[in-house]
Amino acid sequence: MTIRSLLITAGLLFVCATGGVLAKFAQVPMPWMLGALVTSALAVGFLQNGMLQNYAFPMPLRTGFITMIGVMIGTQASPELLEQASVLPLFLVVLAGFILLAHGGNVLIFRHVGGFDRATAFYSGTPGGLMESILLGEASGADVRVLTIQQFLRIIVVVTTVPAGLSLWLGHPVGSAAGVVAGGPPANVEISELLLVAVAGGVGLGLARLIRLPAGQLTGPLLLVGGLTLAGFIELHVPFWLIAAAQIVVGASLGLRFTGVTMKMLKRSAGLAVLSVGYMLALGAAIAWGMQQLTGLPFLVLLISFAPGGVTEMSIIALSLAASPALVSLFHVLRILMTVVELTVLTRVLRPGNRQA
Repeated sequence: MTIRSLLITAGLLFVCATGGVLAKFAQVPMPWMLGALVTSALAVGFLQNGMLQNYAFPMPLRTGFITMIGVMIGTQASPELLEQASVLPLFLVVLAGFILLAHGGNVLIFRHVGGFDRATAFYSGTPGGLMESILLGEASGADVRVLTIQQFLRIIVVVTTVPAGLSLWLGHPVGSAAGVVAGGPPANVEISELLLVAVAGGVGLGLARLIRLPAGQLTGPLLLVGGLTLAGFIELHVPFWLIAAAQIVVGASLGLRFTGVTMKMLKRSAGLAVLSVGYMLALGAAIAWGMQQLTGLPFLVLLISFAPGGVTEMSIIALSLAASPALVSLFHVLRILMTVVELTVLTRVLRPGNRQA
């Protein structure tokens, strides 16, 4: 990292943290992540042709903080998680139906409302598998710029609307805006325990990369620490300030996705993203209600599990709501895996890039 990049990163994180503080005082749901996201997006809007030109957020920094989130979720593992193993076969069947319905509905939205060509609509409509969608879409002749914006907006709209919607539904702010504290208080955490958290995150990340786990920076530390916690070998406490810092980093990096986006393009894509996400959330809510009747799992946990955001972002929301974050993370990893399988199979069968509008 150059000195210029280091200084810009430090300045960006400072203003994003300020945005998080303001969002917390304003009682915004998920204030640290959403405040940082909005602040970062505004910075891009004003400075993308100036200070932020040719700037890229340092991904090792983001990866490091996401491993901390994985460790934190792993510490929430309990015997209750093992008790839910019986619902996995049913969940996988229902999830397959959700993926097909969500993808098919999105293709119709992007084709007939957005006017996208066949390949761009097909790969913009996947309810997960962001990088796979972009790579396969590029190979099929899709408009990669539109496809990329649409996929990132899917995550951003979900991350923004789900906490806000839950706040309206529950009648009070959710997450850290409501005073929910994830992890033990800073006074109870010693330096040695923080070092152990860092080591667990690093080892989990290394193992995830070795066996090529999806969203490995989150799932590797999660599975490692979760397994050790369930077995009774360790009992870690991650302080709230570290989780808040991780949310600021994730929010800042998400906001930078707006670099290079024109206002005309953003308005069109944002409108389509709201329509697409609204459809998927309504579909997910209906399926979550049905699953609740069949399994007895909390509706809130199931709703977050079917929300088509990123694994990291949805896990943060579950963590802030104390909504079985380990189970939600597991469900989202399964969603990503099944979406990639569905996308790969349909690409070979339908060949969406062969016929253009």
